[in-house]
This record gives sequence, structure tokens and C-alpha cells, in this order.
Amino acid sequence: MEVKPLPIAPLIPDAVAQTNATFFSHQQLATLRKLSEILLPPLKGYPGATDAGTPEFLDFLIGASPSDRQQMYQSGLDRLDAEAKQHFGVPFSEVKKSQADQLLQPWMKTWMTDHPPTEPYAHFINIAHSDIRTATINSEAWSKAANSKGNQNEGMGLYWYPIEPDIHRKGTGALSNPVADKGHC
Repeated sequence: MEVKPLPIAPLIPDAVAQTNATFFSHQQLATLRKLSEILLPPLKGYPGATDAGTPEFLDFLIGASPSDRQQMYQSGLDRLDAEAKQHFGVPFSEVKKSQADQLLQPWMKTWMTDHPPTEPYAHFINIAHSDIRTATINSEAWSKAANSKGNQNEGMGLYWYPIEPDIHRKGTGALSNPVADKGHC
């Protein structure tokens, strides 16, 4: 008689605990959260950047980006925080909207995709603004808000997912790849 061991079901860490941001320092992530909140607040029934999980997504994305982009974000967030402390005596994560506007407006520039600002700090502010906007409007939360408003556009429902390898198809319990299931790779 052959004895077979009972199967051990693997546990996916994200299924039992919330994923922690890992690339930015605690203060840098707090600064990025406030920057996201200021640059893209909730608007007309659509989620703001923080509601869409944009800071956490950018933490993952920048953590997997080339070192020059990582350095740009880290030094930019550090400078933004230092300027808030210098001008207002509080970290950027605690500034009021009017104070944040005073720090950000001088650096916001109109630019074309192939000609971003060349001054490093202006480059950071403008690239971060673009990244925050892009990540937010391509999030699941934004897509759901658009769907609930009846806004059906080509590509609707295609968005980045939190890293969850065990996403199941509704009703089947079968593992699925949400992007592949929509006919895109």
C-alpha cells in the first residue's frame, strides 16, 4: 500500500497580508503620497491618485526602473521635502494645499513629450506629474468609475493590476491572467 503525502496549498503573501512599499524611504513615500494627492485629487466621481493606489504603484514601478530614473525620483522627493521644511517648518507630507502650490507652481512647465524641462528639479516635478496622472487614469479604480458613469472607450477595462498572481476568473475558481483574458498580451 502506497502512502501519498497530503497536498500543501501554497500561500501567496499578498493573499494574507498587505504588500508594503519597498523602494522609497518612509519619508519619500509620504512625500509622494502628498504630491499625488495635490496633483490629482478626486474629481467629478473619479478617484484621486491616492484613492487609485498610484503612490504604491509608482513605488513598485520606480523600484524596477533604470537607476537614473530612481535617482531623479529620490533626489526630487528629498528636495521637495527639504523645501517644505525650509519654507514652512513642516515636511511636505504635512503642508496645506496653498503651501504645496507655492512650492510646485514655479516648476510646472508646459512641455512636449520629446522635450521635457532640462533643469533636474523641474524635470522631476513635471515627469512625476505626468507619471501620477498616467498611473491614475490607467488604474482599476479609474476604470471602474468610468464604467459606472457609462463611459465606454476603446481599451476600457485595460489597466495595471496590483501584483496578485492568484487572481481568479469570476465563478470558476480557475487562475487567470487578466490581460491575456481580455485578448491582449
